[in-house]
Amino acid sequence: MKKIRIFAFGGNEVSPVGLKDAAGKTLNPDIAMQWQRTAVTGKLVADIFEKHPKDLYVMTHGNGPQVGNVLMRAELCRESLPPLPLDVCVADTQGAMAFMLAQLNNELNVRGIDNIVAGIVTQVVVNKDDPDFKNPSKYIGPSYSREEADARVKQDGWAMKLYKKDAHGSEIWRRVVPSPVPTDIVEIEAIEAMLEKGIVPVTVGGGGIPVREVEPVIKGGRETYICNYGVEFSKPAGGAKPLKMYTGVEAVIDKDLASALLGNMLLKRARARGEKVEVSLTIFTGEDGAKLNYQKPDQRDLRVIKVSELEAIYNQVPPPFPAGSMGPKIKAAIEFVKNGGSVAYISKTDLFEETLAGKAGTTILPG
Repeated sequence: MKKIRIFAFGGNEVSPVGLKDAAGKTLNPDIAMQWQRTAVTGKLVADIFEKHPKDLYVMTHGNGPQVGNVLMRAELCRESLPPLPLDVCVADTQGAMAFMLAQLNNELNVRGIDNIVAGIVTQVVVNKDDPDFKNPSKYIGPSYSREEADARVKQDGWAMKLYKKDAHGSEIWRRVVPSPVPTDIVEIEAIEAMLEKGIVPVTVGGGGIPVREVEPVIKGGRETYICNYGVEFSKPAGGAKPLKMYTGVEAVIDKDLASALLGNMLLKRARARGEKVEVSLTIFTGEDGAKLNYQKPDQRDLRVIKVSELEAIYNQVPPPFPAGSMGPKIKAAIEFVKNGGSVAYISKTDLFEETLAGKAGTTILPG
């Protein structure tokens, strides 16, 4: 049976958050730091490839710090350069981060492993009426103290929310933007083609470039699709149904939800072709799995749990998992397993094998 492992890498695997210099000032990791961190991640992933050589792999990644940096550069240069919309910022980071993650090729080469890792710019469809457009929830960009966050709200009009507390109890604040739920992946056939050739695709980066379907306007016997920036596409009216046409949306999609959608789509499409396949989702993060009562004296690890049990915990009031960090990961794992996924894991990259054995991380099973 074919086994596909989807590895969803969090920001910590490429760009650690919450770093401070000797004076206690927040550090925004530069390209060298990100590149070095990614190289460490690459070694750990290569270890997994060596231990599971017959499996197929898909790599996805977040882009919160990177897309925030792209936006910040654009804002600092706004007097001389035009602003960049969020969909374009996501596309920019997809290319740059796939370039970084594809250095895994070098690590595989020195070990004599012939897998090829290649990025694919990926569009992900969202609903233009998603409620998150009114109440943004996606964290992007570097970390700030509460005082720095307040200043950003006043000076730049940013929406800021508390991200978490560091090991010393200090608050970490970050910018938030809309994060609508993903519903479809435009380049799914290209992803499947890469897998069929044994290529490891780096896809739905940063959750994917957010796009919405464009509904046609019928006038004068013409079927016209009006996209962003005054761009139009037109053809003679007629046909059983409208064409699949897309245009960008100002948002950043949660990469875990997009990764879960990707896994479920790959599974459903493969089974429709009569293929026997298992798809697992591993969400790599900076924590050793999900925890109840996080950062409290009675904190408790969730090791192996059925999806029905985890969903019951997730739906408790007040919510037991932080909305901006572990919450989306839990939600993604639940959606993935409920919709046919064989198993989902939440763990640190260096604890993958221990997680498979149920000794680390969190394992979410059907049932």
